[in-house]
Amino acid sequence: MIRSVRELPTGPGVYRFRDDAGKILYIGRARNLRRRVRSYWVNVGDRPHLARMVRRIARVEGVWCDSEHEAAWLERNLLERSKPRWNRTEGGAEVVGYIRLDDGSKPGLRFQHTITGSAPHFGPYLGGLRIRQAISGLHRVLPLHYTVEGDGSAEEFGRLFGIGPGDRDALARTAIAVLQRDPAAVTTLRDELVRRRDRAAAGLRYEFAAKVQGEIEALAWIVAEQKVAWLEPRDADVYGWADGVLVRFELRGGRMSTWTQRAVGEATARERVAATPELWRTFAQRNAELAARLLKVTS
Repeated sequence: MIRSVRELPTGPGVYRFRDDAGKILYIGRARNLRRRVRSYWVNVGDRPHLARMVRRIARVEGVWCDSEHEAAWLERNLLERSKPRWNRTEGGAEVVGYIRLDDGSKPGLRFQHTITGSAPHFGPYLGGLRIRQAISGLHRVLPLHYTVEGDGSAEEFGRLFGIGPGDRDALARTAIAVLQRDPAAVTTLRDELVRRRDRAAAGLRYEFAAKVQGEIEALAWIVAEQKVAWLEPRDADVYGWADGVLVRFELRGGRMSTWTQRAVGEATARERVAATPELWRTFAQRNAELAARLLKVTS
């Protein structure tokens, strides 16, 4: 096993393997980078194609992400840009989707494959099932779809919940706050879902409790921090530098899809690092420090 593996963090991220010539062999993602990468040297006995790849690995590189969702997006973006030999697909298998907030005669949150119309959209997110589960959880606590007029059954359900058209704006504002990752709004909504899950479990309604637990996990997925895929077509050059290693991430059209690292002096790196947008500075610096540690152990 390559000694640098133990320098990888135990958090989520993306890893890639290079051979002696510097060619990228494979790109993958992990919930726990250190454990996942280590597994290539201990759990590939029944996968001879991976064993052949492992024998060629000369260097391990990693990006430490702020969430599993961010790692999933970064892996997808990198593979859509360039597919190494040992990767079987060009991008991730998850469906890309958005959450649309509708008003008018049919208020509520809806899954969208693309952005359509002028209604507010949130995302992008990965995973069609997770997106739909998150919407279900939001509607469970914030029943916007019952704040209607002229629909007898929906109005009746609204009365059961004690809500009507006059509550629509307040519910929509709360939904927007959650989808914009406002910490207080997210915590309040999650706590309510946990309360309903626990109450169902105490009443032996285990199937319903499991459904709400799925909604809790899906909500955590969509509101987790991720900075590598944007609703807006943003462009940015992101740099971090540590111990002679400059790490560069390129964001174009709202997707961070290029990750490179090279040896440079501090004077050369200073201007680039200073120009990095504030949002990505901690991310870039942390990954420059990781790159420097990995290279130091490898060399």
